Parts: sequence; structure tokens; C-alpha cells
Amino acid sequence: MAGVLGMILAGGEGSRLRPLTDSRSKPAVPFGGSYRLIDFALNNFLNADLMRIFVLTQFKSQSLYVHMKKGWNVSGITGRFIDPIPAQMRMGKRWYDGTADAIYQNIRFIELESPDQVCIFGSDHIYKMDVKQMLDFHHAHEADLTVSALRMPISEASAFGVIEVDQNGRMIGFEEKPANPKAIPGDPEHALVSMGNYIFETGVLCKELEEDAMNESSSHDFGKDIIPKLFPQGKVYVYDFTTNIIPGEKTAGYWRDVGTIESYWQAHMDLLSEDAPFSLYNRQWQLHTYYPPLPPATVLDGDNCKVDINNCMISAGSYIRGARVYKSVLGFRTNVDHCTTISESIILGDVKIGANCSIRRAIIDKNVQIAPGTVIGENPEEDRKKYHVSDEGIVVIPKGAKIGY
Repeated sequence: MAGVLGMILAGGEGSRLRPLTDSRSKPAVPFGGSYRLIDFALNNFLNADLMRIFVLTQFKSQSLYVHMKKGWNVSGITGRFIDPIPAQMRMGKRWYDGTADAIYQNIRFIELESPDQVCIFGSDHIYKMDVKQMLDFHHAHEADLTVSALRMPISEASAFGVIEVDQNGRMIGFEEKPANPKAIPGDPEHALVSMGNYIFETGVLCKELEEDAMNESSSHDFGKDIIPKLFPQGKVYVYDFTTNIIPGEKTAGYWRDVGTIESYWQAHMDLLSEDAPFSLYNRQWQLHTYYPPLPPATVLDGDNCKVDINNCMISAGSYIRGARVYKSVLGFRTNVDHCTTISESIILGDVKIGANCSIRRAIIDKNVQIAPGTVIGENPEEDRKKYHVSDEGIVVIPKGAKIGY
């Protein structure tokens, strides 16, 4: 669609995901054995045939650049591009002050492309969305701005922008991260929250960004400043994400914010459930990524232990000999030696785990080496002395660590 420009906000620092974000930005964090978080936003545009996309980066962006160069390079096709844009600092020597400022500092790219609409999406959530369906809603309502939204339990809604709508889908109230979220009328257990995905008419967007940039009291954020100013004017509409139908999907409306260690771990466990609410196997909605040239995963019995693997995802290049692996996701080139047991864990890849280890409820980052006989996840108090352990007891081993050597 020539009249539509995508701008993906991919500069997130991801402080709540540390140590996974100590050396990479949040959108570059691996997910599901073969992907990066940013892949899901990019695939939503790709599958909707919206192929004019700027990816705005900021913190620790090198691994994101490498991933996009290898897996998302579009060249030689007129009018189609997926271009990572580093922080330009065109407005002074400073990082982006907020989500709106990130777009404002790159407003020249919008002007050069002259789109009718600009789709501004985040890059660190796990979900599938046909962006064309949201665009159809935007056109049908002749909206200046359309915000995608979903129902969220009241107990979790304080972390999001909370929305009120009338019967026609028009926004009539908005609070960014309120302490006491307003419930949906007739549903006291849930609030309607913003997903952080916006479709703007280009003229409206540029006007609002220019005015916001001149306001010294603004925090230059869409949720805190732009939306509260714009919705009382009457042409801000709310798109119900649960009405978005993905061909070939059994369930609709799965969306997970993986901004914490617990939610990141749980999203992986969702992939392994019997009727997974989020499928990686839908041929009608393929999920593109960079896939390195690797042999198939190899699984062999050991000399002293039989291999036993249940409810797992094992990525290419992995070599498992005589180990027991249960309800776990193993990334590219995971090497597990005999008589080791791994359960409810996420291995991000390029990891070597020695013999006779026990690893439970752990997230192990790339390039980690674990010595034979190591025990992780069995004694929370001991683990906290040596490793990062989340409040929920999930052990995180940082990138490049050597454990037990």
C-alpha cells in the first residue's frame, strides 16, 4: 500500500529484562528459539504487504542491526524498504525524550515519503495483527488517529494507558498508567488498555508533533501528551484487537508484553502448552526471521543415559546426547551432554552444558558455558548468592558467563 508508512519504535532499553538487555536492546532479545522480539512487529507489516518501514533504534543497537541486515534486507524493489534508523540527534545532542520525540526527530523521513497514513507500532510484544484490518477501521471512521486496544485485568492495567470509548468506538477518555484504572462498563474485572500501536493521518501527526516539540512542559510521549490532547477533538477512535482475524489461527487476541523476566519466561511456556495460544506453525501467516545455515538438531542416546525429550522446541544446530529435557526451548547450537536434566527453561543458543547438570526454571543467555555437575534452580537462596534471580524464582545466567569453571 503506497500511501502507508510504518515506523517501528525499537529503541527500548528494557531495564526490567536485565541481564538479558545488558548488551542488547529489548527488541533484539531472542525469543522462541529462532526469533528476536522485533520479528513479530515486522511480520505483522510483512504479512499485510506493508513494505515501507523505518525502524527507529537507540540503545545498544548493534545486535539489532546485525539481525536486520542478515534477515530483513530489502533491496532492488522500488518503493519497498525496511530501514533501521539510528538516533539522528537532528534536534540537538540528546537521545529521544519520549515516543513522540522519537518520531519528531525523524519527521524529515515522513516528509520525504509523503504517506497518507503513518503506522507507529512498538517492537517488543508477542502477537499477530493484520495491520490492513486496523487500517480499514481507520478509513471507515475517517479517524485522525486510531489506537489499538485490548481488555486487561484491572490488577495489571496500571502499567498501560487506560481508555474509555463510546458505543461508536470513539475515544472519550484516556489516562496513562493510572493508579486506579477505570473498569469497562459492565465488566468490573477488566480495563480497556492501549497496545501502543497507532495509525495517524500524516497531516495530523506532523501538526501535533510540531506543537508538542514547542511545549517545554511536555514529556513528548504519545500516551502522556499527544493522545490526551487529541482525543477531546473528537476524531480519535479505538480499534478492538480481538476483532483482528488472522487466517489459519484457532484463537484470536493473544498479546503479551514481555517486559519482565517473569512475562518473558511465561510467554515461552505458552508456546509449549498443549493448545498453544500463540502458534509458530501457521503456514498462512509465516513468521520470517534470520535463519543461519545450520544442520538439523541431533538427538542421541548417551553411554550411560537414555535421551528423553518432552514438550520442547529444539532449534537447528543443537546437539543433545543422553540428556533429559522437559518443557523447555533450546535456541540455535545448544549443546547438552549426557545425564543432564533441563526443565522449564529457556536456552537462548550457542550454549554448552556439561554432563550431570540439573537446570530448572532458568533462562540462559548466549555463549554460556556450564561445567559438569552444576545445579541451577533447585535452591533459590544459594542461586541468589551467585546469579540474578527474579522475584518469582527464575534464574537468569548472563551472556558469555562461565559457570562452575
